[in-house]
Amino acid sequence: MPKRFRLTRRFNLGMTEDGYRRLKRFAAEAGLDEGEALSFLFENFDSVTNHENLVARLRLFNSELEARKK
Repeated sequence: MPKRFRLTRRFNLGMTEDGYRRLKRFAAEAGLDEGEALSFLFENFDSVTNHENLVARLRLFNSELEARKK
């Protein structure tokens, strides 16, 4: 029997405009709403990310974060 899809956690989320546009585009392409798309991405995080690319992108994002907040 398949797992029932229940949204059990709700939280406020702050995203950049670029991140939100990309989330909306991914959700539309996948036929999901934004919450379902985020659930899919995080439930399957290890299989949808490349660890080496993730580490490099995270370093870059963190190095630019303070400047982007201003």
